[in-house]
Amino acid sequence: MEIKAIHLFENGFISQPFAFGGEDGKEAFDDQIFYRSSLQNFAIDLGDEVILVDTGLDDGLPLPPKEYGTPLYMGEQTGTYLEALAKAGVDKDRVTKILVTHKHADHTDELKRFPNAEIFIAPEDTLTLASRLAGFKLVKCPFADGPYHEFERSQTIAPGVHYIFAPGHTKGNSIVVVEKDGLFYMLAGDVTYCDAALKANKFSTATDDMAAARDTLDRVRAFIKARPTVYLTSHCPEGYESLALKRIMKIA
Repeated sequence: MEIKAIHLFENGFISQPFAFGGEDGKEAFDDQIFYRSSLQNFAIDLGDEVILVDTGLDDGLPLPPKEYGTPLYMGEQTGTYLEALAKAGVDKDRVTKILVTHKHADHTDELKRFPNAEIFIAPEDTLTLASRLAGFKLVKCPFADGPYHEFERSQTIAPGVHYIFAPGHTKGNSIVVVEKDGLFYMLAGDVTYCDAALKANKFSTATDDMAAARDTLDRVRAFIKARPTVYLTSHCPEGYESLALKRIMKIA
């Protein structure tokens, strides 16, 4: 088994008020503090098949300009989505399953490239995708395998690959945990937008359900404190840097 980062955007930035202000409000934070930002998805190569975790933005989508005051600037696109897959060593024809962390476009637009793959998503987020993926193999995941450590609902997709219900960022938000060589790789989507927010115990203003997001972040932090976890977020370079270094997350 190998986890691969699919680099989509680089050299971006994210403001502290956007990344930290979900509970306390943007005004509680410094709008002149920024953190590095990027966009990456991940692939789990099992040898005989590949499982993707999310897909990128539509290649033809107009992107916001780089301007001071922009709360989230993902950076410059590294190339097309298919080029990014190829650079990561992922053969699109070997992709059998896609685990969607949530419904937002930067995680789902390129699902259209995989008409033969099973696309797993929480029922709460399904409606957004159902109309534009008519005819695709959309699986409303029941998370029927019960608790997984600190989390109440999970589904084992393959040996060592766990799809976990973790609402808050959206009503159907999910994460993925991969167990490999004694480490736990948490593919966290947008539970936090940067590692600094995780360490500070804060979540973003881009949150649909504040109470659920607080509960999810508490569970994520408890999980990380209890076992050696490599934290792989989607919107900061630490996501792919930590993967390359097998860097175990440390939080107080």
